[in-house]
Amino acid sequence: MKIAVIPARGGSKRIPHKNVRPFCGKPMIAWPIEAARESGCFDHIVVSTDDEEIARIALGSGAEVPFSRPAELSDDYTATRPVVIHAILEAEKLWGPAEFTCCIYATSPFMTSPDIRNGLDVLMQSDADFAFAVTTFPYPIQRALKRTANNRVAMFHPEHRLTRSQDLEEAYHDAGQFYWGRTRAFLEDRPTFSDAAIPIVLPRSRVQDIDTLEDWRRAELMFEALARSENEKPA
Repeated sequence: MKIAVIPARGGSKRIPHKNVRPFCGKPMIAWPIEAARESGCFDHIVVSTDDEEIARIALGSGAEVPFSRPAELSDDYTATRPVVIHAILEAEKLWGPAEFTCCIYATSPFMTSPDIRNGLDVLMQSDADFAFAVTTFPYPIQRALKRTANNRVAMFHPEHRLTRSQDLEEAYHDAGQFYWGRTRAFLEDRPTFSDAAIPIVLPRSRVQDIDTLEDWRRAELMFEALARSENEKPA
């Protein structure tokens, strides 16, 4: 069995009701649910939430909400992994053992069904524990700057002050979209970021963290631009 787990609590502070706020014509959570359904990868798409409105919209979008997330896993400090483990255990009580689990973030409107399928294919063809989406940094991280205590500037890696950017190793960051894993790896709390994980590289044009209202507006503009680009492609 393969299950998707979408953590979506109701207490977002920086963007109130973030998981169900309208995004380009649909509640935000409807986008990743739609991509998960279209991928054809899952026996069950489970939304883990403590919020009745989120549950209602998730059900209307084609996901399942077979249990309520407990209060101790719904505060501002709860990490994602305990929520996923709780959801797996509850799902396995209902439907039996799951071989693969995919944690999908509720605020991932850029995620596509081919990306999800690719992640599963890559994982199944390997002996890795996880496969998850990453993208490149837009600027060499070896050239990153910091502000000093006296409000001046210093390099994190001054040894690269004169290194040409094309000679610096490319760096990647978590895209915040999907995390395929062998279910036992989730349950045993094995680390996601390790040499037992395979990166699924996405273009930067389809990656945007959405933590603030500024992020939200930028994401909408990116999403609309991508939609226009797709519509303008020749048939």
